[in-house]
Amino acid sequence: MTLSLMDVSEQELQTFKAMEELSVSIKKYRRRRSLDANAYCWVLCGKVAEAVGSSKDEIYEEMLQRYGYCYKDDEGYVPITVRSNADMARFGGHWKFIRESGGFKSYLKIKGSSEYNSAEMAHFIDSIVLEAKELGIQTETPDEIERMKALWGEQNCLAYCRTI
Repeated sequence: MTLSLMDVSEQELQTFKAMEELSVSIKKYRRRRSLDANAYCWVLCGKVAEAVGSSKDEIYEEMLQRYGYCYKDDEGYVPITVRSNADMARFGGHWKFIRESGGFKSYLKIKGSSEYNSAEMAHFIDSIVLEAKELGIQTETPDEIERMKALWGEQNCLAYCRTI
């Protein structure tokens, strides 16, 4: 079997060569989400925030809580359990509360949308679009939304996003 490493610098290759042992994990390739799709996600969050009198960041966090994807290892989801009075903000990132028992709370860490592959981002955007439509917010046409979700690394993302 041949393994191809794309976009690896000479310095990174030298670092690999210097290691005595390597551990390699192989999984099915999934494209990361489109930059246009991520920009549209934030546009939608802004429109929802305006409609409900909230901030774009608060709506984004709410959408992550409802529709976001949690980190998993090979065994499944990885919960973290902390004392009930622990400040989760000190751990950074996004956390989903699971349960509380005996003075302890359990959480799952949620991935931010910048870490989603294209399938995850498509589902995330579809969910936010439904929320926006329920509030009577105008969204892009289904064809335009599909185009954005299908894009990958387009150079004109910023020019397009300015027109939304």
